[in-house]
Amino acid sequence: MSRFNIQDINLLNSDKKNNILSEFNLLISNYSAEERVYWSLKNLPDTHIMSSSFGIQSMVLLHIIIQQKPDIPIVLIDTGYLFPETYKFIDLINKKYNLNLKIFRSKISPAWQEARYGKLWKKGIQGINFYNKINKVEPMNCALNELSVKTWFSGLRRDQSKTRNLLNYLSIQKKVFKVLPILDWSNDQIHKYLKKNNLDIHPLSKNGYVSVGDIHTTIKYIPGMLEEKTRFFGLKRECGLHED
Repeated sequence: MSRFNIQDINLLNSDKKNNILSEFNLLISNYSAEERVYWSLKNLPDTHIMSSSFGIQSMVLLHIIIQQKPDIPIVLIDTGYLFPETYKFIDLINKKYNLNLKIFRSKISPAWQEARYGKLWKKGIQGINFYNKINKVEPMNCALNELSVKTWFSGLRRDQSKTRNLLNYLSIQKKVFKVLPILDWSNDQIHKYLKKNNLDIHPLSKNGYVSVGDIHTTIKYIPGMLEEKTRFFGLKRECGLHED
């Protein structure tokens, strides 16, 4: 199969587009994560990128992808409010694997945001949504535009939250192909892969964190709670990056 032209598929009507996507989702559902990455790199249009938060389980997909494309741009959205341990982890992994790391941030600094709007994360769901728009969605849109992205890899998994249960391996978001190679992986598969490949693990995983985002909207996991409740005070799970 020849590479798609992203403009061509987006010109199709919704029924034809959905049929094409359904066909390829069925195809790659039978593939391993490594095979999904290989198929996507071969068949979906360049420029390819991977987004990463360098969170608790982020090394799995990062390792899978750089085995096949070491120079792929790795997009990090830096809110300025990541945990100190996350920044140190990013430095460690970036140096160890010589990543093609691309960092994008809000045009408004954290200090200026607080002076202008106050602590948005303390202002309920509307404040959180506005905070995410400024610090995550807009910088990601900038990354997609500046890097002329056509195919975007992400490490989302269905068992991370109810909002991700219906996700597909392949979709189109913001007119870009979105590929989720480890979508069907369980936590057990993640842990086995990390151990088998002797991969570095985010240091906060030893402190009771199962998911790590910004320091002010992430809490430790308490046995019995849903993983998704460790983010945004349980008000929501998605930060907006993966919502169209």
